[in-house]
Amino acid sequence: MPDPLNRFGDQRRTRVGLLGGSFNPAHDGHRHVAELALKRLRLNQVWLMVSPGNPLKPVAGMAPLADRLAGAAAIGDGRRVLATAIEAAFGTHYSIDTLRILRRRFPRVHFIWIMGADILTQFPRWHRWREIARHLPFVVLPRPGYTRAALSGRAARCLRQGRRPAHEAPILANARSGWLFLPSPENTTSATAIREASSQGAVS
Repeated sequence: MPDPLNRFGDQRRTRVGLLGGSFNPAHDGHRHVAELALKRLRLNQVWLMVSPGNPLKPVAGMAPLADRLAGAAAIGDGRRVLATAIEAAFGTHYSIDTLRILRRRFPRVHFIWIMGADILTQFPRWHRWREIARHLPFVVLPRPGYTRAALSGRAARCLRQGRRPAHEAPILANARSGWLFLPSPENTTSATAIREASSQGAVS
């Protein structure tokens, strides 16, 4: 399927939320987060950035990129929520490298990273995670079983000076850095649970 984004970039002035992940598979929880971000952060678009390969996740059990991209496209609308494999086109393995290219090729876009509380707990394991936090605003949404630990964890403690109140969500994308926790209804859908249920169904 053709990618909706031009890997060489453009000069549009817009506000874009980046929701990265394996999307293995994409599900209603991803759509819930994207739609919530569009509304609460007042974004023009959310890009579902389907990773060609997450260095922190095992290769075993990972569906082909084309299948995961198609699944992400199915939960988007092709206009405001776009599924893209632009990282594969860039040939990047780490988010810090992807972000550098995105900023260079889309110089007028205000980017904001969207992550669940489960990702915030993993954030210190990311390559050059402090540099990402210094140069890109991000928003954290609740995830069942992770929220309390995430907000008292290492990343939240180290970045506490950059934390902003939730009511600043509509202007966060225009900031150079900073982050906030956005209280919202939790969606309990889990890609891991979907894979496990699918596997059990195949066995039975």
